[in-house]
Amino acid sequence: MNNWKNVCVSTEDSIESVISVIDQGSLRIALVIDNEDHLLGTVTDGDIRRAFIKHFSPTSPVEKIMNRQPRVLQNGASRNQIKSIMDEFDLMHIPIVNETGQVVNLETLQSVSEKPKYDNPVFLMAGGFGTRLRPLTNDCPKPMLKVGQKPILETIIEGFRDGGFSNFYISVHYMPEKLIEYFGDGSDWGVKIRYIKEDEPIGTGGALGLLPHEDINKPILMMNGDLLTKVNFEHLLRFHHEESSLLTMCVREYDFQVPYGVIESSGTEITKIVEKPIHNFFVNAGIYVLDPSVVKSVNKNEHMDMPTLVEELISANKKVNMFPIYEYWLDIGQMQDFERAQVDIAKGEL
Repeated sequence: MNNWKNVCVSTEDSIESVISVIDQGSLRIALVIDNEDHLLGTVTDGDIRRAFIKHFSPTSPVEKIMNRQPRVLQNGASRNQIKSIMDEFDLMHIPIVNETGQVVNLETLQSVSEKPKYDNPVFLMAGGFGTRLRPLTNDCPKPMLKVGQKPILETIIEGFRDGGFSNFYISVHYMPEKLIEYFGDGSDWGVKIRYIKEDEPIGTGGALGLLPHEDINKPILMMNGDLLTKVNFEHLLRFHHEESSLLTMCVREYDFQVPYGVIESSGTEITKIVEKPIHNFFVNAGIYVLDPSVVKSVNKNEHMDMPTLVEELISANKKVNMFPIYEYWLDIGQMQDFERAQVDIAKGEL
């Protein structure tokens, strides 16, 4: 039985505090209750991300984004009944309540079934030169640099594996033998690895054209090989399905503060001065889910960057969605990022 009381919050709690509850509870849900444990609503990982898409402030009360009519089951429901309802409505959690609506338990998909496994391929981009990390990359590809005791790429593979993914493709170009010698066919990690060799750099999007298209019949997860993150890949894939996307891009919120007073005007007349305003943007986080049709649309040896592929889909009125991530995420692009990663893993944040 899950300790559901660890994920209970009140309507006045902030979105920011609820994120912490969800992360620490490891159940990917928070229950909004009153003082007598009556269920008022729920907040899931997806609710949080949709709130960030709408630019809700992290300090906003959670009642503004909670689901006020979550699906529940009455106490006494059998394991098979719970599993059947979860399967029918594609649920990951379901609160169990008594006849007065008080929470008595919280069932999760994990608690009523075996750990899910996914056949979806994972494509990791590991062919870059890592020029901004020289001299460390003079004789070592960047994804093989160690953070803590393991290469970056090993941490990435283990993260996917622990989420139920086992079918990997790795794009290699710079010093490919070092990656291939270390990981082999992936059997030591309980996964299957195949290598996509780029004779010449053809861009992240172009590498899709080198995949065996005939084998890609499910949405593929794609990620840069120099990222460290605690994103839940299962939830990312679920979000992609729920939104019926052709391509889903993970994004991070980025704040930029103008270091000056910004002038608003009408003609030559000043109407307002905004002192050092902060602007919010979403930026590409280097993690994607792509429909098989998108993968197969890229021709072999065609040079293409991912932004170009995304723009082409948007221009063709295809559905492209973003998945905001608030979990740990670090792009190891420069020396200061590499040094921060060493500190973070020592602190147990990874």
